[in-house]
This record gives sequence, C-alpha cells and structure tokens, in this order.
Amino acid sequence: MTVKYGKFEMPQTIAIDTETATPIFAKFVAEPFERGFGHTVGNAMRRMMLSSLESPAIIAVRIQGIPHEYMAVEGIVEDMTNIILNLKGAMLRKLPMEETAAREMRILTTTLDVSQEELDRKKGQYLVTLGDIVKDDFYEVVNPELPIFTITRPMRRQVDLRISMGRGYVPSERHVVRDKTSDEILIDAAFSPVRVVNYFVENTRVGQDTDFDRLILEVQTDGRISPAEAVGFASQIGQKHYEVFHKIKTHALAFEEVGGLAEGDQDEIMDKLGLRIDEIELSVRSTNCLSGANIETIAELVSIPERKMLEFRNFGKKSLNEIKAKLQEMNLHLGMDLSRYGITQDNVKDKVRQFHEERKGKKEKMKEKEEKQKEE
Repeated sequence: MTVKYGKFEMPQTIAIDTETATPIFAKFVAEPFERGFGHTVGNAMRRMMLSSLESPAIIAVRIQGIPHEYMAVEGIVEDMTNIILNLKGAMLRKLPMEETAAREMRILTTTLDVSQEELDRKKGQYLVTLGDIVKDDFYEVVNPELPIFTITRPMRRQVDLRISMGRGYVPSERHVVRDKTSDEILIDAAFSPVRVVNYFVENTRVGQDTDFDRLILEVQTDGRISPAEAVGFASQIGQKHYEVFHKIKTHALAFEEVGGLAEGDQDEIMDKLGLRIDEIELSVRSTNCLSGANIETIAELVSIPERKMLEFRNFGKKSLNEIKAKLQEMNLHLGMDLSRYGITQDNVKDKVRQFHEERKGKKEKMKEKEEKQKEE
C-alpha cells in the first residue's frame, strides 16, 4: 500500500564556490531544503565527515638499534620521543579499490645510508624527511618534505614503518598488531583526513515563501582526500546507515513532485525563464559573450550545463561566476531540468516564443474585456 505525501522542497544540484576553492578547501551550497532540514542534514554530514572517513596512517615504527622510545640516539639530534611526534604528522594517500588488498596492514622498509661525503655537502647535518623513508609507490606521500630527524654522523640503519587503514583517532594501546617485534614502537594514529567542517543555515526563497533553508558546508581536509571526496564519502556512509530503518517500513510513500505546481507558481517561473538576457543586470562582457553564443533568454541560459559554458568563445570563469550569482538571486541555476515545463534544449527557443505569444494574447483579451466593461 502506498501513502501519498506532500512535496518536499529539495536541492536539485550542489553549487561549489569556485572563487574560494583550493585542493584542500571548498564551500558547498545546497538549496532549497524544507525548514529545519538544513540543520538536520548539515549536522549529520559534519559528524560523519569528522568521525567516519578512512585514510592510511603510520601506527608503528622500528629503527634498527633502537629498542624503545625513551632514549637518545648517537648521531641523531632528536631523541625517539621527538621522532615519533614527527611521524604522527605524516600524511599518506591511498584509496583502497575493491579489487585490491590496500586495506591490509603493510610494512614499508627503507635503508638509510648516509656517508661522510653527504654530511659534508649538508654542512654536517643531514635532514631525513618523510619522502626519504617512504619510497614505496603504493602510497602517495602528501607532505614528503616533513622533517623526521637529523643525522650528524655517518650511519646505516634500517627503518620499518607499519601502515594501516583506519578512521578517527586511535591511541597506540588500541592497535592490534599480531606480529609485533620487541623493538617495534607503536604510536598514536590520526586516521581522519578531515580537519574542519563548518555548516551554516540561511533563509532562502521558493516562490513567495522565504522560510526555506539554504545549507552551506565548509570542508577543509589535510590533503589525503579532496573536499568533494569527503562530502561524497560521508553521504554514502549516511545512506548505508539508513538502510536498516528502511527494513521496517509499513507503507511506501509517494511524494508529490514539482510537476504539480500551481498555475500561479508556474507562471512566476515562466516569467523568469522568458526574460531576455539584456533585461537582467550583467556586465557588457558577459552579455556580449552570451549574445555571441546565440543565447537570448534565461530559459536558454539555464538549460546549458555549467561545463559547456566555458567552451563558448571569450567566455571565462569571471563571467561564469557573475552569471551563476545572478541566477542564484533569481532562484535558478545552470543545467536546470526544464522538462516539467515541456522545455528541452532542442525546443527552448520555440517554447519561450510560444509563451510570449500566449501571454500577449491573454493581455489583449484582458484589455478587450476591460474596454467592453467600460462601454457597458
């Protein structure tokens, strides 16, 4: 049995602020949500990104000739405690694919061989970085220049790093290592690749109502994953956890779709789509670029995907950002699906022309009706 529910306003796309985006930071904007759902979704996404995403991290280290962490090492400036603190800052990237065994614990072995000639070239101090001790192509080293320790005399030592996948923060005493050697030192591991997640909820407009939610997510990672990967992974984790509640549903729900818009709402949207490009406030450069691409109305503009806009001649990111901001003010966006109004990319010009003709016809009939009433 299917139960009919009213329509929920939901975002069709997620916008990314391209002006502030970097490889480790991005701002995502999703709108409109029903009132309250901005906080519901935003808080859940924030918690999952901070606590549930996985990355590789070093969980143990063994340096030849060093039996425990509470000792100084002859020929090395730092003691073992400082070396371990430095290793905690290592950032390794690896996305385990289903067909590989990348989730298994691995041991990377490197032999450091520093001669007197190398020390002389470095003025007596040879700095060992993370890139010097992680040379396995299996992992991508995000921060290879991270200092680990400084050598002051010729030496040859083997360094073993035990690397594992995990999530969150795991102290050394909670690591499970079955083949641990007596001189292997377990260390705390920060697996979480997400550093900061902020979310904000603002009011946004749908038709005449202004109490819908706009959700803004600010995501900063440490480089082991991108902000887009963080959002995508967290959303799939959320879906996975909701599946268990789906098993106890007593009735299926069918929701009213946007296609059931009231005539007034549809007329309001068509009024926006029917506007000519020169009727909105755009810079001369953006207007000329759109004119050169034979884009005359808002309907033609919003039906084009964002990626195709940059293919137009003399069209750059500055113009794209200006147009996206203007459309956002009108509660529209690039790449809209206008099929609910019978509009496709093939017939958009004809549909807009037809809309203007019908609107003109209605106005003429209203005018004739008013004149008849005056005569009577």
